[in-house]
Amino acid sequence: MASTLANKCGAPLSLINRLLCVPQWRLGCGYHEKVVDHYENPRNVGSMDKNAKNVGTGLVGAPACGDVMKLQIEVDIDGKIVDAKFKTFGCGSAIASSSLATEWVKGKSIDEASKIKNTEIAKELSLPPVKLHCSMLAEDAIKAALADYHLKQEGEEGKKIASH
Repeated sequence: MASTLANKCGAPLSLINRLLCVPQWRLGCGYHEKVVDHYENPRNVGSMDKNAKNVGTGLVGAPACGDVMKLQIEVDIDGKIVDAKFKTFGCGSAIASSSLATEWVKGKSIDEASKIKNTEIAKELSLPPVKLHCSMLAEDAIKAALADYHLKQEGEEGKKIASH
């Protein structure tokens, strides 16, 4: 009797395990292959020195779903984003949106990066409507990182003027 019960109870667990571990099964669950790729092979994960004057940090969250995204940019003297890092706590779509955002901002000017829209991120990742908030978080994180960078630059200018 115990073995019959184990067979009946084990079958659903086996299916769940296959859904979680086999990529082609996950694709059938609604995640586009680009989301799965960025989730399994996230680009630019990590942190930078948030106190560095050439680093902008954006920290945003969506209380409704619990996603939290930190995106950092490093800007060179010419105003070009030379590096980007992220750390995200959230679903696969949030992680993929963060990963893609870091790829897209690298090499862009500050002005070009500020023009990246959530609709472009959502389209690139083929996000379903229920996951659009993830791409909105990525856009918000970019804007917050740029705002933090600008704030630090204004602070530097103020120090230079005050010392003269």
